[in-house]
Amino acid sequence: MVIGAAIGPETIIRIAIGTTRHMFKFLLLLLLLSASFAAGYYVGQRPVGSLEKTVLDLSKRLAASEELVGAISQSVKNLSQGAAETAKTIERDIRRRQGLVEAQSQLADAHTDMLDRNYGEAAKKLAEAIKAVEQSAHATLHPVEADTLRDLAISLREARLELAKGRPVLTKKFDDWQRTLDTLLNKT
Repeated sequence: MVIGAAIGPETIIRIAIGTTRHMFKFLLLLLLLSASFAAGYYVGQRPVGSLEKTVLDLSKRLAASEELVGAISQSVKNLSQGAAETAKTIERDIRRRQGLVEAQSQLADAHTDMLDRNYGEAAKKLAEAIKAVEQSAHATLHPVEADTLRDLAISLREARLELAKGRPVLTKKFDDWQRTLDTLLNKT
């Protein structure tokens, strides 16, 4: 028997392909081993001190970054608190001014009703003006202004009692009250 006669062309191709696969796997394994050796050699050539220095530099940078982030966070927090306080102050001032304008309007209506000898309606308008003045007194941040508004409310209550009894109030008092409200409104 001839050994070559039992092996056909198909078998030779299968053997060649199988050998090529094994050779490719071998070359790939050799390439990976070479890369691993080169990386190990490169890392081994660097002194240990330079690695420690690099790690120390990175940790310092990280600490500095953390400080910076903390400072920025605190700054943003302070800024937001300041903005909230400013918004509250503006809101209070708007409520104060709104109450003063409402009081002026009610005072003018009460004065007109009193001149028309409609004392009951004038007393109701004064009651609404008193309520607006008291709301303004609660909204103000200035103690002197709050005292002025409380004194005005007391004076308006006394006039309301006079009107409820059917007695007129001097026009001069209405003018004084309007002047007081104008003065308070013109303050910043």
